[in-house]
Amino acid sequence: MKFKDIPHKQLHNIKTIGALKGSGYQPKSIKQELRENLILKLRKNENPFEGIWGYNETVIPDIERAILSMHNINLLGLRGQAKTKIARLMVNLLDEYIPVLDGSELNEDPLSPISKYGRDIIGEHGDHAPIHWMHCDERYTEKLATPDVSVADLIGDVDPIKAASMKLNYADERVIHYGLIPRSHRCIFVINELPDLQARIQVALFNILQEGDIQIRGFKLRLPLDIQFVFTANPEDYTNRGSIVTPLKDRIDSQIITHYPISIEIGKKITEQEARKKAGQEEKININEHVRDLIEEIAIQARDSEFVDEKSGVSARLTISAFENLKSAAERRALINHENSTTIRISDFNGVIPAITGKVELVYEGEQEGPGIVAKDLLGKAIRSQFVGYFPDPDRVRKQKEDNPYKKIIEWFGEGNEVDLLNDISDEAYERLLVNIPGLSELVNKYLKKINQKDRLFFMEFALHGLAEYSMISKKHITTGLSFKDLLSSMFTAPNSDPDDEFLSDIG
Repeated sequence: MKFKDIPHKQLHNIKTIGALKGSGYQPKSIKQELRENLILKLRKNENPFEGIWGYNETVIPDIERAILSMHNINLLGLRGQAKTKIARLMVNLLDEYIPVLDGSELNEDPLSPISKYGRDIIGEHGDHAPIHWMHCDERYTEKLATPDVSVADLIGDVDPIKAASMKLNYADERVIHYGLIPRSHRCIFVINELPDLQARIQVALFNILQEGDIQIRGFKLRLPLDIQFVFTANPEDYTNRGSIVTPLKDRIDSQIITHYPISIEIGKKITEQEARKKAGQEEKININEHVRDLIEEIAIQARDSEFVDEKSGVSARLTISAFENLKSAAERRALINHENSTTIRISDFNGVIPAITGKVELVYEGEQEGPGIVAKDLLGKAIRSQFVGYFPDPDRVRKQKEDNPYKKIIEWFGEGNEVDLLNDISDEAYERLLVNIPGLSELVNKYLKKINQKDRLFFMEFALHGLAEYSMISKKHITTGLSFKDLLSSMFTAPNSDPDDEFLSDIG
């Protein structure tokens, strides 16, 4: 029986170097390991990066080519593009267990020791030197690059306490306290936000990436480290907070560019997968696909907004947090009204504002507007964009007098009627307000014939918001909700209202 055919349960019976040799084990590098396991998965049409959406035709093939080439990798992309998640999933391409020389702090291969400790143990015990088995989950190390990271943290330094306690000369290799990188021998080592490392620390990585050894102070030390490096970086960092020094970039074999979801459908899969699910909340709240579409549209609008810094990007965490807040807004409303279940409303999107304001980096013009106003503007633009997917384009039918599908609704508001849609009203009061607006039910029934009653109410409110975004009626934010009224009357009353208490849709 070959070593690779030994069942995992029997591996733990191999406890010495002699038994390991008898099993037919042959050392191999971590890059060989990743390559061989990827080849097996590709032949079986298995996806080694389950849960990564939208990269099947772009990023994932690049990563697989890099692994087959046995390259170190830099994942370059804006925030919230699953760079760290991809790195963590590479653990799935490692062997489940590998043998490690017992007592070694460098995870040394029993048949290929690299330290003085390892060589001494084997010299003393020979084939009886003990080994243990290391699981693949233990073979992943991650370090966030911050300006205070030192060479000692990553590479190592002389430990005077160890020298004193062991009564060793400072020239003895055993006085070295190894840093994270040597301790990641035969592992995947990830440095997140690489440009944030000081240039002098980046220089310390040169030898490791090129020759595979380390330098510690004055020691004549050459440790042939075996590490799969994965770096992540934000292109904005190259000019703002720091940069990757050119010789280091030259030593990273493959640089792979990530991107945001290219469609709403992919965005929805990511949000649904990553959003935290709370016990009891999912059963209590009815969420339709149109709600999910609108959440993703907010992120799309943010990435195109003139108020948001394009170089900073808009993380997928925006939609995840917004979706979580949206469900909680509906849950809170149901609890207040002692309702066992409820349906997401457009007015519940007021609850996603805090999730937006903390997730977007504003340019100067956006700062002048204020994060709250920008967040409401993004929500309004998302509604406007989605509106024409369900109802006729108001800009096209605006001049039609007889065939205008919005005529009844606009005329009713034009007669001086208004609707205050409060955030926390009960489902019963919510329905009563909407059905009493002439033409609203007929509009939804005409263009959305196959929806249930709960979704019908959602689209009735959605129609009001859409008409407000297209400046056919007025929408004013009040302390406890929204007020819809005739556009012309709101223009006359607007100067007397408190500018901090409202946000009017753009006119014209």
